[in-house]
Amino acid sequence: MAEEEEQNHAETIQPSFPTSRVKKIMKLDKDINKVNSEALLLVSCCAELFLEFLTERSAEVAIQKKRKTVKLEHLRIAVKRHQPTSDFLLDSLPSPAQPADCPPTERARAHSTEKPLPSGTRRIDDFFHKGS
Repeated sequence: MAEEEEQNHAETIQPSFPTSRVKKIMKLDKDINKVNSEALLLVSCCAELFLEFLTERSAEVAIQKKRKTVKLEHLRIAVKRHQPTSDFLLDSLPSPAQPADCPPTERARAHSTEKPLPSGTRRIDDFFHKGS
């Protein structure tokens, strides 16, 4: 019985993401003041599994389109095909690129007509931009 406990302790889970970064992202929510180490581990592992799922699905789309490089359009298609992911993630993805034959003024206008965010929310990419 003691040997089983030693084996369980030897198999510690190490998430791929830096825990300090995950903790910072979690604390962006105003309702969260403190983060338990077990919750931090669980969120890190879940994020890792979710990203593995997205990359696998995006790679499948790229293979179906006979491409060797996974692009944003492949990610968008993979997200659209999976309804639970599409419900929350599709609005956060960057807009698809405008065609090259479109003049720059029309591209700028198309980008400025993004759907407004509900009050109190921010896009996820705002977290990764340096504040001025």
